[in-house]
Amino acid sequence: MTTPDGLLRELRAILSPVSLITDEELLRPYECDGLSAYRRLPLAVALPEDEAQVVAVLKACHRAGVPVVPRGAGTGLSAGSMPHPQGVLLSLTKLNRILAFDPVARLAVVQTGVRNLAITELAAPHGLYYAPDPSSQIACTIGGNVAENSGGVHCLKYGLTLHNVLRLRVVTIEGEILELGSHALDAPGYDLLALLIGSEGLLGIVTEVTVRLTPRPQAARVIMASFDDVRKAGEAVAAVIAAGSIPAGLEMMDQGAVAAVEPFVHAGYDLEAKAILLCESDGTAQEVAEEIARMLAVLEQSGANGVRVSRDEAERLRFWAGRKAAFPSAGRISPDYYCMDGTIPRKGLGEMLTAIAGMEQKYGLRCINVFHAGDGNLHPLILYDANVAGQLERTEAFGAEILSLSVALGGTITGEHGVGFEKLNAMCEQFTTDEIRAFHAVKRAFDPPGLLNPVKAIPSLHRCAEMGRMHVHQGALKFPELERL
Repeated sequence: MTTPDGLLRELRAILSPVSLITDEELLRPYECDGLSAYRRLPLAVALPEDEAQVVAVLKACHRAGVPVVPRGAGTGLSAGSMPHPQGVLLSLTKLNRILAFDPVARLAVVQTGVRNLAITELAAPHGLYYAPDPSSQIACTIGGNVAENSGGVHCLKYGLTLHNVLRLRVVTIEGEILELGSHALDAPGYDLLALLIGSEGLLGIVTEVTVRLTPRPQAARVIMASFDDVRKAGEAVAAVIAAGSIPAGLEMMDQGAVAAVEPFVHAGYDLEAKAILLCESDGTAQEVAEEIARMLAVLEQSGANGVRVSRDEAERLRFWAGRKAAFPSAGRISPDYYCMDGTIPRKGLGEMLTAIAGMEQKYGLRCINVFHAGDGNLHPLILYDANVAGQLERTEAFGAEILSLSVALGGTITGEHGVGFEKLNAMCEQFTTDEIRAFHAVKRAFDPPGLLNPVKAIPSLHRCAEMGRMHVHQGALKFPELERL
């Protein structure tokens, strides 16, 4: 087996000097993703410039038995690209070329490091866009979107990454290239495309993605509905869907989130409301007018005490800009924040919000709430100060209780941020031992030596056995797997 020094010599022969980082100071920017509570320095950072170099790096690491952690733009929020201390961090940001664009077939072929928003910018002159639009779309890469099966504010109507990707080109840990999916509507054999999307870098390294493009609607308008009670707002979400409308977007923000966002973006939000809903309709002008009228009636019947409909495109974009600025806005009012990502049935939104208010008192921490309300995807932002002793531990316990309640309400521990390193304990709560064994079997089928993004997404059986006795969320420095590294 190759020694670490031997591996670095091999990598220097594969990559240009500026594409291999080993100096500690230069490694620091790569020590974490958007969840900065968990940090580790890698052995090295490799920045391949093409697929051939990706293949060569993976073959070298496979021979050396060295872990490989893939990374896109680092905007993830579950420590999914936190480095392995004895591993190579494989940054794919230099694979940033658009390889093909076909406006007639409504598809684009892009390398994995292309930014999400860049695809829409490419397609816009042709009346097309890429539908999944996470809040980080200005920076996040399509490869990261594939790894986490990202959604966004318009995923209710237009689907997640899974529903908007046609084909992947993937490199295995042994350096073998796989092509999954097809430019056609379907592909023969098992649906391995769906298996890879959302696999968090545990099964293969994506180098090329074919995305489906969507025609831009002729018209779009947004309702901003204000509520004097968060439970009413949550129940209104279910009522809108039950009435037969599938809005292009249906988002919810509580009063704390609105208060954080409005001074930052000046979106025109109602600061007196306990919660607001943003409900968008798109389509032809007639379709939009009819759906807006139907949703207005439902919202008023559900207890909305104020409604506004965007008057023009500028105001519509301003409404959405406020929602998408929720995370950076939280950074203006708190030294640190911890974003959760549970998903629950829509009917449970009111109960969850009420429970979170109680948890704020229990843990002595503030929490502001922004939701992809239409599909029940929660994004509570727990505000804390990592410099205050005990606050991170209380924050983690707060987050763990939110995830436990998500499962109890019939939901899941993650909607689009992934399990990563953050939610390993919650996986033990969500799934049985047999199910976790099955996840490990899938992992072994693609990555027999277990070198791709180890200690992520799938907990060890030892961890789950410990959880069976303790059933509490451990702190950042108390995870058994990292203690053994």
